Amino acid sequence: MEQIRELIFYRHYFHEFFERQTEKVKQKIDYVLFLLTHAERVPEKFLKHIEGQKGLYEIRVEVGNNIFRIFCCFDKGKVVVLFNGFQKKTAKTPRSEIEMAVKLMNEYFDNK
Repeated sequence: MEQIRELIFYRHYFHEFFERQTEKVKQKIDYVLFLLTHAERVPEKFLKHIEGQKGLYEIRVEVGNNIFRIFCCFDKGKVVVLFNGFQKKTAKTPRSEIEMAVKLMNEYFDNK
């Protein structure tokens, strides 16, 4: 499979989140990131736009009963910028996590 998108890790948030995970969770995150960078069309099961947040998406990872989310955005169409991640423990995504992702996305574009 040919790579069609590039990943950028904005600041340290994603790496800190990733390092706290078990090996099984890390493997699943790696798989979903591989899909994101190599599949022309990524299923909504793995990538979904955040309602009401222009340009913000969540990468969706499930391992057993555990649900994880990683916020990201696209830059120039073929670059995916990863921000913060968290383990989802309730049905709704915590507002504080979305606010942090929006802040990081705005910082990223302001500093370009």
